[in-house]
Amino acid sequence: MFISFESLLQDMTAASESESATHVSSSVASEQPKGKLIVFAAPSGTGKSTIAKAVLAAFPNLVFSVSATTRPMREGEQNGREYHFLSRDEFEEKLRQGEFIEYSKHFDNYYGTLKSVANSVLTSGKHLLLDLDVNGSMNVKKLYGERALLIFIKPPSLEVLRERLLSRRTETPEAIQRRLERAEYELSFSNQFDAVVVNDSLQTAIDEVKTLISRFLDS
Repeated sequence: MFISFESLLQDMTAASESESATHVSSSVASEQPKGKLIVFAAPSGTGKSTIAKAVLAAFPNLVFSVSATTRPMREGEQNGREYHFLSRDEFEEKLRQGEFIEYSKHFDNYYGTLKSVANSVLTSGKHLLLDLDVNGSMNVKKLYGERALLIFIKPPSLEVLRERLLSRRTETPEAIQRRLERAEYELSFSNQFDAVVVNDSLQTAIDEVKTLISRFLDS
């Protein structure tokens, strides 16, 4: 399954500029899926999406998790590819029924990982790659324990991250400052992840992540 990382990045960018309130359901499905979960988290501008693309290409049994959202579908998007698009009523009803592994709300739109979507992949014997914020990552670990590998992609320093964001020439200094403040918050969680990979050299970071995933899936 392949989704548009450009669309994903656009939404995660918006999310990084808002105050996130991530929640988790109290239990997962009673069945024991065969697959495993790999979770990426990283500050914006760290190269996470590029690493994710390389990882998906290298592991045929790894499927990217398509989130559910209440935000409107954009031109060129397809339900079930970029996101599972739900109405607010549908999303909130699924929340009441405990159908989400985790969810958050950004700019008045909900985003979340449906148990049914995740388990349909995991029970098939495939593995799931999730791109979450740090709070959602902690929630996945809380629910799935040793069946989930949490990888934090870290910039060499905040100054390097600032330079990368400035080089994009797509945002105001104020927006970049908000991203850096968000990055500091996210970095404070890095020691709670199973592994931290510093993206100083992109290819080296990709190779390190591939090695971590290979060992985890073979264990």
